[in-house]
Amino acid sequence: MDERPHDGPPHLARSVPGGRPPTPDGDRIPQPPPTAAPARWPGWVIAVVVLVLMAAGIAGRLR
Repeated sequence: MDERPHDGPPHLARSVPGGRPPTPDGDRIPQPPPTAAPARWPGWVIAVVVLVLMAAGIAGRLR
């Protein structure tokens, strides 16, 4: 793809009437608040589920 040659300095940004004021240099861009982390299962619940599934698998092989 051929690009046109650079003719001079870049175009300056202009504010939009009724738009937000410009962000000062060194300031952060506003971000929405972070979402809450999903609920975590306690380790003992996971251990019980794993043990039950393992016992069911062993019992199924013994039949």
